[in-house]
Amino acid sequence: MNEHPLIARRSLSTELVGRLRDMIVEGTLKPGDKISEPDLCDLFGVSRTPLREALKVLAAEGLVQLNPNRGSTVARIEPAEIEELFPIMGMLEALAGELACARLTPEALERLETMHATMVRHWKSDEWIPYSRLNRDIHEAIFAVAGNATLSALYQSLLVRIHAVRFVARKSAERWAEAVDDHERMMTALRARDGAALSAVMREHLRHKADMVHEALRQLDSARA
Repeated sequence: MNEHPLIARRSLSTELVGRLRDMIVEGTLKPGDKISEPDLCDLFGVSRTPLREALKVLAAEGLVQLNPNRGSTVARIEPAEIEELFPIMGMLEALAGELACARLTPEALERLETMHATMVRHWKSDEWIPYSRLNRDIHEAIFAVAGNATLSALYQSLLVRIHAVRFVARKSAERWAEAVDDHERMMTALRARDGAALSAVMREHLRHKADMVHEALRQLDSARA
């Protein structure tokens, strides 16, 4: 049975982007892999034109790298970039946490509580894709509560560069539990409106993510070798 059934024409563009994104998040398409357009066209029963449009969308998200005259590859981040970018992301998230604690409304806290509880249920059920989506949503919700458009714009510009590994690289069981514990501590700080505590947790959370990405890249390289 085909795990990727043919796509209805009426939702072609949106569905193709979603299907390809899931293949990357699931690890069917791995960082650094060359993307075979003919194979994907056969898999989904589409022509190259809508497929290439979908790849452009994923390139804008940072998940795909378009190489002129050489096709497309699944985006990959190098260790040096991790060391350069993740500390900056940590400082941006730390500042967003401080601002969010100062501006957090009961309604916003309730939304974050709901998102967090759902994310934890996905973790307990080993549901990586919905977990990773909610993980990103929670981080972005904290920036939204912070209410600083310039800070959010800086965050999004860097997030595109690291999205392919920050939310795609599959965590080990230990790293996954560590990430959930970080989020538990983030929620504790949010409930207390303790900006300093949340800032510290978010910086540590990004250090943990950097370590996880290094591990994921080493495992990927070992598997290929």
